[in-house]
Order: sequence, then C-alpha cells, then structure tokens
Amino acid sequence: MSRAVGSHVAVSGLASSATLRRARRAVLGVLDSEDVEADVAITFVGKQRMRRLNAEYLGRDRSTDVIAFALPQPGGALAGDVYICPYAAARQARAHDVTLPEELLRLVVHGTLHVLGWDHPEGASRMASAMWRRQERYVAALA
Repeated sequence: MSRAVGSHVAVSGLASSATLRRARRAVLGVLDSEDVEADVAITFVGKQRMRRLNAEYLGRDRSTDVIAFALPQPGGALAGDVYICPYAAARQARAHDVTLPEELLRLVVHGTLHVLGWDHPEGASRMASAMWRRQERYVAALA
C-alpha cells in the first residue's frame, strides 16, 4: 500500500475548484511516487501577498511564483506549506509557451519537492539540476 495514503493535503486560495482538485491530485501523485507520507498545504495567493511573504521570510522585496516551507515536525515527519501565485504563473506560462494549467502543475510539483527536501542551485544551472529533471518527469506524468 502507498505511504501517501496516510498523507494530508489541503489546497485553498485564489484558484478555480478544478485547479484546486488538480493541485491536490498532483501532490498526492508526487507523495505516492516518492513513497513518503507528508502533510502538505497548498495555498494560491495574489501577487501582493506573495510579495509580502517573499519579503518577510526570504528577504526579497518582489513577487515570485512559488515559495515552499518545510515545517519541522516531531519524530522527523514531513510537513510543509507551499504558496503559489497564479498571476506569476500566467506570466511564466506565456513566456515559456505552455498552458496555465501546466505551469500551475509545475509549481505545485516544485513546491512539493522542496517540502520533501529537494533543492536546486540558483541561476541558469537550476534547470539542469536533479530536482528540476525530477520535477519535469512528474509534470509529464501528471499532466
């Protein structure tokens, strides 16, 4: 039996009900494939709230697409909060010539992998990182 069955996934915020359902399925798909149990909250936020989160927690006074926080739990359990800005996702989707649902899926997967401990370098090399390659495999499989 999959360990993701014991996971808790909460999805809310500024997105359609279809987007919220897809996000939840994507998180559960990643957890299942990674064979881990985790509590993950995905929240879709506006660009101003994202800017405030980015400034307050990461020291960057600008909006961004996704921010993920792994939250330490007793006994080493995995948990985290992921914030996604659909406005930034829409800009990126246009720039990369992909659909908005695909870009939102990419951000959900990206944030979930961060919660699970994956990381990538900053700059141009991030797209060649093991995390990025893993992310793109999930995006293709879950699309």
